[in-house]
Amino acid sequence: MPRQKNTDNSRASNSTAKCNFNAIQYGNDHGRIAFGKVHKKADVTSSVMLEAKDGRHKFSMDHDGQRKGWTTLTSPGSIQMKCGHDLEEEEDGFFLESINGDIDIIATNGKIRLQANDIELVTVGGDTDAGHIKMTASESITMDAKKITCTGKNLVRLATPNTLDLVANGQMKFISGVCRAATNGSAQKDSKYNHKFFNDKEFSIT
Repeated sequence: MPRQKNTDNSRASNSTAKCNFNAIQYGNDHGRIAFGKVHKKADVTSSVMLEAKDGRHKFSMDHDGQRKGWTTLTSPGSIQMKCGHDLEEEEDGFFLESINGDIDIIATNGKIRLQANDIELVTVGGDTDAGHIKMTASESITMDAKKITCTGKNLVRLATPNTLDLVANGQMKFISGVCRAATNGSAQKDSKYNHKFFNDKEFSIT
């Protein structure tokens, strides 16, 4: 297999460009592996880079520049990982951890699916600034199950600026220490229970 040295020093005149005089690469027309290769933009040096015939199909471990310590895997097609053939059901088959920093899973033009016997979402934030689970949808959120249980230790709130339907073909219970109900009529004439205040507050929902 041919052995080549990276002698392209045309970018060295730029003080911010990376330059490496001892880079080595091995390969043929099917692919190559390089040690110390400088990326095309001359901004990052790769400790190890493995490239397939298609240059977009590669694995790179970078050690300087804006991607210091990064490991990047790119593929023009699909990436498939399978594991756990010899494990028991209760064992961890795939473990992904970020010691510091976020984990982003993005499908730019597609769906994200989670499928399992059980799915658990757990937050472990120990103060008031953490420990949240947030769901935001531009169109709709649909929940469909035999049983849905919701428990809020301090507050459970359902609010909409339009229509709220509560439908029970069987039995519906309302149990509370105090029950309050008001229509928009209290905006014109208050009651002795100060329903106008609550009407003005809740009808500000947008």
